Amino acid sequence: MDEKHLEKAYDEQLSIQTTGDQQGFPQLAHYHRYEPTPYAGLDELFERCTLDASDGFVDVGCGKGRVAFYVHDRFRTSVTGIEMNPAFFDVCLQNKIGYMRKRKRRHGLIDFQCVMAQEYEVKAEDTVFYFFNPFSVQIFMRVVQRILASMEAFPRQVTLILYYPSDEYLYYLEHQTVFDWLDEVKLGGMYEKNEHERFVLFQYQS
Repeated sequence: MDEKHLEKAYDEQLSIQTTGDQQGFPQLAHYHRYEPTPYAGLDELFERCTLDASDGFVDVGCGKGRVAFYVHDRFRTSVTGIEMNPAFFDVCLQNKIGYMRKRKRRHGLIDFQCVMAQEYEVKAEDTVFYFFNPFSVQIFMRVVQRILASMEAFPRQVTLILYYPSDEYLYYLEHQTVFDWLDEVKLGGMYEKNEHERFVLFQYQS
């Protein structure tokens, strides 16, 4: 199945609509345009990286909610999607209606918040954070500092998953935080053409 048909098939399976790019959103210096993570990439990532029902997964800059719904459906874990764009936040809420209609008894909560990532109140149960290069490294640093403060208050293992990571993100995590490089997942057929087509995982164990 080619990528276009796979994207459509997954959306239909999850009863959501996440294809298409950003529409009518102002260009802000520190924020990047919406682009969903390919489903094929998520399949590769989560063959290597498994989550427990006790994990709390946070999709930072969740767009229309694709990764949030995928993770909730696959792992039954609680998921939070953070999105600053009110239009995309509304799409997430509409997608949630369709998604939950067939999953009324599914374990794990799924929640969306319309908030700037650097203002999100990190919860003690948040253990996995997902980033698809959503904003500048300056904002990324502020988000990570909030995560680190939560880890100090509530010691726990925390994993950061970066898709299409910028060199600035990687340098900051490797040289200025307590997170250690955990794994790298190169997307088959894509990484060979573009070395950014990969997931990089960092982790801190308390």
